[in-house]
Amino acid sequence: MSPHTNETVPTEDNPPAAVEAVAAGGDGAPAEPLPDDGVSPHESISTESMPLRQVLEALLFASDVPLSGAKIAQTLGLDSARTIKAGVEELNELYGQREAAFRIEERAGGYQILTLPQYAQYIQRLMRKRDEGRLTPAALETLAIIAYKQPILRVDVEAIRGVACGEVIRTLMEYNLVKIVGRAEDVGRPMLYGTSKHFLEVFGLSSLKDLPKSDQLKEPV
Repeated sequence: MSPHTNETVPTEDNPPAAVEAVAAGGDGAPAEPLPDDGVSPHESISTESMPLRQVLEALLFASDVPLSGAKIAQTLGLDSARTIKAGVEELNELYGQREAAFRIEERAGGYQILTLPQYAQYIQRLMRKRDEGRLTPAALETLAIIAYKQPILRVDVEAIRGVACGEVIRTLMEYNLVKIVGRAEDVGRPMLYGTSKHFLEVFGLSSLKDLPKSDQLKEPV
């Protein structure tokens, strides 16, 4: 079995090449070792009964931190990290051929599966939507004040809450829950804030008329 086509882990069912030679009735002399110069990315490498690239891909998907070639090789019982590098190159070539949205990059001394830069804007949208379900109590309180008192000035929100709210309002605007709806006629024409259409979608409301009446609201437990 040539190491240039398959890399296997020695086990009782899969003995080293020298033992295979003796068992086959050869002269017992171990084959001359080949230089550890890696494996061609175009050749399928396997570990035990599964192609290395599939095992490698599974490990990288499962890890949330970069994995070094040495760590992966140790995990798979391989002697050389160069085989891992060849597997990474093979996977990246396959990803490129099928125009995948991700590839394996070297980060912090290890390998990690990362999405391509052109998809960053979509991932950011997903992160924002996921974070909407985890608004802080301060953000929820500010959002409630704006929802019920809109259009409202920031100073009026701060007067009700008793604390500065500029940063919280900016966060709510980043989540597309709050927007600028106009300017007041006061000196300096300060901005007025209100809720967005997305606010209605997130909270399952047809219109602001569907907001609970103030007497229906209960104090948080």
